[in-house]
Amino acid sequence: MKKIIPVILLLAAIGGGLWYYFDRIKPAHEPLQLHGNVDIRGVDLGFRVSGRVVEVLKDEGDVVKAGDILARIDQEPYQRALEQAKAALASAEAQARLKKAGYRPEEIEQARATLAQNRVAADNAERAYRRQADLVKQSSVSKQDYENAEAARNEAIQRVRLAEANLNQLEAGYRQEEIDAANAAVDQAKATVGTAQIQLADTVLKSPSDAVLITRAVESGAIVQAGATVLSLSLEKPVWVRAYVSEPDLGKFPPGTKVELFTDGKPDHAYKGTVGFVAPSAEFTPKSVETKELRTSLVYRMRVVVEDSDGSLRQGMPVTLRLSNIPEK
Repeated sequence: MKKIIPVILLLAAIGGGLWYYFDRIKPAHEPLQLHGNVDIRGVDLGFRVSGRVVEVLKDEGDVVKAGDILARIDQEPYQRALEQAKAALASAEAQARLKKAGYRPEEIEQARATLAQNRVAADNAERAYRRQADLVKQSSVSKQDYENAEAARNEAIQRVRLAEANLNQLEAGYRQEEIDAANAAVDQAKATVGTAQIQLADTVLKSPSDAVLITRAVESGAIVQAGATVLSLSLEKPVWVRAYVSEPDLGKFPPGTKVELFTDGKPDHAYKGTVGFVAPSAEFTPKSVETKELRTSLVYRMRVVVEDSDGSLRQGMPVTLRLSNIPEK
């Protein structure tokens, strides 16, 4: 028994040394690894105008490029609205030109002729009035004839004044306020045309970026309201990996740090990534993250931008991040 005890102690010492080596010393020389998940942005697309869907060009699973036409709604109502807006603009512009140019020369010449005619009539009425005034003094005419001549003279004078005012108005042209109002009407009509053009363009639904179509929510013939989801896309770029790093290793991952990423499906294929964001505050480790630390440990969230995604990375896919060439302490 006494001989066995030293052997047991020796084996325990060897085991403790091995445990210390593999658990403390050796891991310090292994590349640092973090665990995270792929985070791919998605977008729900819809028309900004309502109408009847006439064509859906893509189906679920199709790869689309930025600017590809995905669907259309009936353009005819919006085309008619645009034509009506353009006609209103043309009318407003014509009114603005009319106000700026003033009255026609023919109208001014006609007003001058009317003024001259009224002046001649006023002269005749003045002479008739004076004759009647002389005769009424001699009691050669009745007072009624005198009063009629006086009224005719006054009426002729007022007609001259009216003709003069009309001529002055025509020669001066339109008031500045009228011209400003006409110009404002043109601006309003232009805005209406612009709105109609935007609405017509919005009848065509285009892809905002390279993506994969994952949901086709409507079919041709459906009536859709503005803003309703028609198609859903999974964007190819950017592809991010959301990972968490503990406080002791935080200094090893400043923004701009290059990392390698591995998936379970391609364990031998290394994707290239760059740390783009590190959270300024700590949080508790999410339950979905697999780390050797306790789940109640405080960690910092960081985002890694994948530089060479080949389309095989999917939303939520677990990823291992590896940072090689760690300087030894």
